[in-house]
Amino acid sequence: MKVFKLPDLGEGLQEAEIVEWHVKAGDEVRADQPLLSVETAKAIVEIPSPYSGRIARLFGQPGEIVHLGAPLVGFEGEGEGGDADAGTVVGHMDVGRQVVQEAPAALGGGAGAVSIKAIPAVRALARKLDVDLAMVTPSGPEGVITAADVQRAAKTLAELGPPEVLRGVRRAMAQNMARAQSEVAAATVIDDADIEAWSEHADVTIRLIRALAAGCRAEPGLNAWFDGHAGRRHVLEKIDLGIAVDLPEGLFVPVLRDIVHRDAADLRAGLDRMRADIRARKIPPEELRNNTITLSNFGMIAGKYAAPIVVPPTVAILGAGRIHEQVVAQNGVPVVHRIVPLSLTFDHRVVTGGEAARFLAAVIKDLEMPQ
Repeated sequence: MKVFKLPDLGEGLQEAEIVEWHVKAGDEVRADQPLLSVETAKAIVEIPSPYSGRIARLFGQPGEIVHLGAPLVGFEGEGEGGDADAGTVVGHMDVGRQVVQEAPAALGGGAGAVSIKAIPAVRALARKLDVDLAMVTPSGPEGVITAADVQRAAKTLAELGPPEVLRGVRRAMAQNMARAQSEVAAATVIDDADIEAWSEHADVTIRLIRALAAGCRAEPGLNAWFDGHAGRRHVLEKIDLGIAVDLPEGLFVPVLRDIVHRDAADLRAGLDRMRADIRARKIPPEELRNNTITLSNFGMIAGKYAAPIVVPPTVAILGAGRIHEQVVAQNGVPVVHRIVPLSLTFDHRVVTGGEAARFLAAVIKDLEMPQ
């Protein structure tokens, strides 16, 4: 039997979840015919057959996660070394139904490592009851987990019902947020922009994009990538803006390329198309990677201020809160104006507080212009 194994899917991905088989054992297939669909942290792709032949066996069921190099399909024939060339297979993949990556615009804080104390018998009980000891509150002396603690946790978990296993984009989000929290020295500065001078039909997102570009002109160092392991920063001339998009499947970050040299109509058309493509899972892979800075307009849902998370290698993310009316002083007279709250999180390893403040000041100045 010749065995076809999960090929290299690119982007450093090491695993994929089987979504659907398009063939079954006994089928005759031709080269390049779709064998199955898999979902990675980046995309849903169809994997084609590397050659023609009869299928002897399928390895794995829908919902199972397979790792790079794991067997997928057994073909009738001699030999165990019948793996197709990974580069050839990837070259024929249908990568049209893309699921972003991406990202960020999440909130939260870090956590330190905790020592777990339990005797072997209690650990064995936890394994038997499928209880993660890290989730158990100890009641024994000096923080020791007892058998009663494990049983109590098992009862609580049973009442909660079966857990949801994070897959696809939510799995990637969990991994990226953990990485960001462990690597980035995050700091956040907040302020307000008075947008009372805006026209009634102003496009909020496009105005935010233009203002962010103004911030990058004032402080180019926030439009950068930083390699923390090598200690190298790359300040980038072109602004490729990641826009956080919230969908039921998780957080996605399509990328608007070269925002400085595009007019408002082009930016709006590009943004609408990418959002539609994400919902339909048809966005091209190149539109989901290598953003240089990020915008999160979370105020479209709720919230005034936040501490958005910077995802490496970028060094900054601008968050816009809910537009609201607020009493301000104008020539010594109290008046009601529309206000947009702003939150700028930056990687303090490479961005100074002064640079961040000047960036935010430039954003505010642009936003407060009538047009």
